Amino acid sequence: MFDSYSISELGSIFVMQGFAGLILFSVYLLMALGLAIIFGQMGVINMAHGEFMILGAYVTYFTSQAFQHFLPALFPAYFFVAMALAFVASGTLGMIVEWGLIRHLYKRPLDTLLATWGLSLILQQVYRSVFGPREVGVELPAWMMGSLKLTDTIEVQINGLFVMTLTVIITAVVAVMMFRSRWGMQVRAVVLNRMMASAVGINTERVDRLTFGIGCGIAGVAGSAFTMIGSTGPTAGQLYIVDTFLVVVFGGAQSLIGTILSALSISQTQSTLEFFLSGSIAKVITLLGVVGILMLRPQGLFTLKVRR
Repeated sequence: MFDSYSISELGSIFVMQGFAGLILFSVYLLMALGLAIIFGQMGVINMAHGEFMILGAYVTYFTSQAFQHFLPALFPAYFFVAMALAFVASGTLGMIVEWGLIRHLYKRPLDTLLATWGLSLILQQVYRSVFGPREVGVELPAWMMGSLKLTDTIEVQINGLFVMTLTVIITAVVAVMMFRSRWGMQVRAVVLNRMMASAVGINTERVDRLTFGIGCGIAGVAGSAFTMIGSTGPTAGQLYIVDTFLVVVFGGAQSLIGTILSALSISQTQSTLEFFLSGSIAKVITLLGVVGILMLRPQGLFTLKVRR
C-alpha cells in the first residue's frame, strides 16, 4: 500500500489527510455533542438528528441568499447570523417534537427509534417539497476562500480552519454549560437519579424538553458548519447519522471527553484509509475496529456511573 510513495510523500499525505480528518472530526463532533446530550440523559435514539442538521444547513443557505441580495455590505459576516438562526430554528423544532411526540415514548426505546425514523422520512419529504430535490451550496465570503501554504506540498483550507475553530468554541461552551450552569447541574442530577431529582424540586419534564431542544440546536449549528465543506440536500443528513451514533456509542453516552476522543479517532482513521483504499472499505475497517473494541469494552471508552 505504501510501496509507491517516498518517505516525504507519505509524510505530506498523512498531514493532508490528517487535516481532512480534522474537518470530518469537526462535523462528527458537532453532530455527536447534541446526540450524546439527548441519548445520555433521555435514552432517546433520535434517528431524525441528521434532519435537524440539514434544517440548520438550509437556514444557513437562505441566510446567505438574503444577505447577498439585501445586505451585500454585511455579507462577509452573514455566517455568524446564520449560525444563531440555525440554532434557534433547529432547537425550536426539537422542543416542539419533544412536546408533541418524544415525551409520550419515554422508557420505550424501540418506539422512539421507530417514531424518530418516521419523523426523519417526513422531514426529508418536507425539505424536498419546500426547498426542492436539488442540492444547494452556499457562497463563502472572500475571507474564507483559499488555503494556507505550509510547505511546497502541504496546504490547508481556510474554511476548514474556521470550522475547526468553531467546533472548539462550541465544545467549550457545551462543557461550561454542562459543568458550570444551573441547567447542566439539573441535567446531571436527572442522569444520576431521575426520581430523586424530581423529589427535590427539579422539573424533569422541562429539563428533558430543554435538553432535547439544545441537542437539536447544536445539530443545527453542525449543519451551518457542514455548508462550509459540502452541499446541502434533503437526504444529506442520513450520510452522517450512522457515523454519529457510532461516535456516541464508542465514546460513552454520558461522557463529553469520550465523545471528543471517539470522534477524533474515527474521523482520522476513516480519512487516512480513504486515501489508500476505497471509501466503503475504509468505513468497513473502521466499523470492524470499533466493534472489536466495544466487544472488549461495551460501555465505551469512558463511562459515567449512574444510579438506576
